Amino acid sequence: MSPIRALAAIGRPVIAGLRLVGALTIFAAQAVSHLVRPPFYPRETLIQLVQIGWLSLPVVGLTALFTGGALALQIYAGGSRFSAEAVVPSIVAIGMVRELGPVLGGLMVAARVASSIAAEIGTMKVTEQIDALVTLSTNPMKYLTLPRLIAATLAVPVLVGVGDAIGIAGGWAVGVWRLDFNSATYLKNTVDFLETWDVVSGLWKGAAFGFIVALAGCFYGMTSSRGAQGVGRATKSAVVTASVLIFAANYILTETFFSA
Repeated sequence: MSPIRALAAIGRPVIAGLRLVGALTIFAAQAVSHLVRPPFYPRETLIQLVQIGWLSLPVVGLTALFTGGALALQIYAGGSRFSAEAVVPSIVAIGMVRELGPVLGGLMVAARVASSIAAEIGTMKVTEQIDALVTLSTNPMKYLTLPRLIAATLAVPVLVGVGDAIGIAGGWAVGVWRLDFNSATYLKNTVDFLETWDVVSGLWKGAAFGFIVALAGCFYGMTSSRGAQGVGRATKSAVVTASVLIFAANYILTETFFSA
């Protein structure tokens, strides 16, 4: 392969990625610009709060529960090599609220919600329901996209907070029933080593991840091509893009919050 062709093979996906980032940024700016301009659709926002928040609680809760338990086992196994088993409660709590709670919660919501939003809006586009909204002088960005962005941004931090509590409870259950920790000592170590900013930073991450999930779902739904294959590609792309952006945003936010 000639050097020019090699550079072209590298450059094409890079340019495609930059084009996607630019398109997502413009789409997000257009959606957010409608926040202060009427009309508003509070009923649609409430419906999406239920769909995104309440109905995602079981999968987020179960994920957090088993993650907290597994984390306690792993930290205990690693700490026992250095006679540091006592760090299990504090590291489980900090690991859940800073990283695992927000990231895994965001990924679970991305798997469930981004795909659902992309499929729903993509189907509406295929069946020309979005064209019908425009005919009725209803802005699709304001009626379809903005309520989902608001709902996800508000709901995911709540899911993260609940998931943090469930994950810590899972670590406590494993620590007390499986690893023979004293319950009162385990809870005291959890409270003593956990700081307010640890929890707040995780909630801020949850808000950012919720926005990313809804943005990816709405973007790919609105830009999906016609036909069942187009909707399928939009659904797949929404989940993949949301997941990758969550990991990227998590690093940026962690660097911002804890670089000092």
